[in-house]
Amino acid sequence: MLSLTIPKSIKQGDTIGICTPSMPAYSISNEVFENGVKNVEKAGFRVRLGNLTKNRASEGYRSAGPKERAKELMDLFIDPSVKAILTTIGGMNSNSLIPFLDFEMIKSNPKIFCGYSDITSLHLSLMKYSNLATYYGPGLMPHWSEYPDAINDSIESFLEALGTKERTLKPFCQWSNHSRDWQTDAWKTLPRVWKENAGWKVLSPGKVSAPILICNLNTLMSAAGTDYFPDVQGKVLLIEEMDATLSKEERSLRQLQLMGVFDKLGGLIMGKPENLKLEGAPFGLDELLMEIVGPRNYPIISGFDCSHTIPMHTIRQLSFVFFEAQSDYLDQLKIHD
Repeated sequence: MLSLTIPKSIKQGDTIGICTPSMPAYSISNEVFENGVKNVEKAGFRVRLGNLTKNRASEGYRSAGPKERAKELMDLFIDPSVKAILTTIGGMNSNSLIPFLDFEMIKSNPKIFCGYSDITSLHLSLMKYSNLATYYGPGLMPHWSEYPDAINDSIESFLEALGTKERTLKPFCQWSNHSRDWQTDAWKTLPRVWKENAGWKVLSPGKVSAPILICNLNTLMSAAGTDYFPDVQGKVLLIEEMDATLSKEERSLRQLQLMGVFDKLGGLIMGKPENLKLEGAPFGLDELLMEIVGPRNYPIISGFDCSHTIPMHTIRQLSFVFFEAQSDYLDQLKIHD
């Protein structure tokens, strides 16, 4: 997995394809979806909607059956005019596409693929079976659809990730987990609430230079026991969650511990959760994480800005990261190919 194919970068005027592998969020608000498309075009790109997405296909919680969803993604991969692929949003069932994807065909047509959350299933399977280096980054509706313009910090990080071999990531000055209703005008009229970003908290000091693997935690757990569960040996594992209900976090984190994952890592990063739910516990997510992971000789940090919060950094899977965590907070992380 360390010799993944890095797809060619994109330039203004290139075409970006949009697919919907799981949740048809455009059914909640087509206006939000359309604003996201407009913002991609404002950034200088052409847009081609996959067939399901173009027709706003919906079967409730999913856009269509797994074969149809896989075909939409395959059509974008084999279309030579499409230089990159973004996903509409996450959801719950992107893993249903895996049996119906032609991974050899994708391997012969490598291109940028970007998404987050439930799209973790596709990241892991594309790395495993197509040898493709994918990008954990913004979805169309959660990030590009900000009104009237997309969040600049998120888009800058996305574009830098695609075209820069060496980067220094720093905490954004501010962050937000403010959810505004897509079914009313609130997403346009209600100003986003921002919070000061204290930085990335150091839970365990240390120094590391290793490939990074970025996964949504509960989606990673759905891959446990499969052939595409990633090789974590020596890697920096970045895990993030949307709804961090502590009881569920404990179950997922304990499962990783019982699988021996934390014994194999070179570093561990926890992203900012969008919705942290303590459920009456007198401790927080950091304390729970360290209770389960225990003392380690590698660095552990939390509150990282590659998650369901806004803005988010885009990071290519298995790019090399370097950071030294010694003080209370980490103020930068370096990435190179």
